[in-house]
Amino acid sequence: MMRDDINNAVKEAMKAKDERKLSTLRMVNSTIKNADIAARGEGKPPLTDADLLGVLQKMIKQRQESVELYDKGGRAELAAQEREEIAVISAYLPKQMSDDEVKTAISAVIAETGAAGMKDMGKVIAALKTKYAGQMDFGKASGLVKAALTG
Repeated sequence: MMRDDINNAVKEAMKAKDERKLSTLRMVNSTIKNADIAARGEGKPPLTDADLLGVLQKMIKQRQESVELYDKGGRAELAAQEREEIAVISAYLPKQMSDDEVKTAISAVIAETGAAGMKDMGKVIAALKTKYAGQMDFGKASGLVKAALTG
């Protein structure tokens, strides 16, 4: 399980005295625990590995937004810190698909679902999320799906 991998990495970072990795992994564990508590409050079971991928992607997206703001504000040291955190978190995500692979996957899902127009966009995105969780940026993918369905 992904949780075990993260906990083992925390122990390794402690032994190696890698402060950046240790603090990032502790933050990941904290975020996962908070998400579990929120799910429990809604009467749902603890998060699965697929759910955890979404949590990690959200954490990366938040850091990417921070990097952009720090770069604009001339805070290079803070931007570098965020980039290091992105690298640590990214290690737990599956390999990301290239733009060409994403386009091919979108075409295949459109064909499978028989999507004919914008009214089917939700169905296509849902199928993509089921098949390719953690492997693509769904923000970008939704734009490509929209273009494919209207084009």
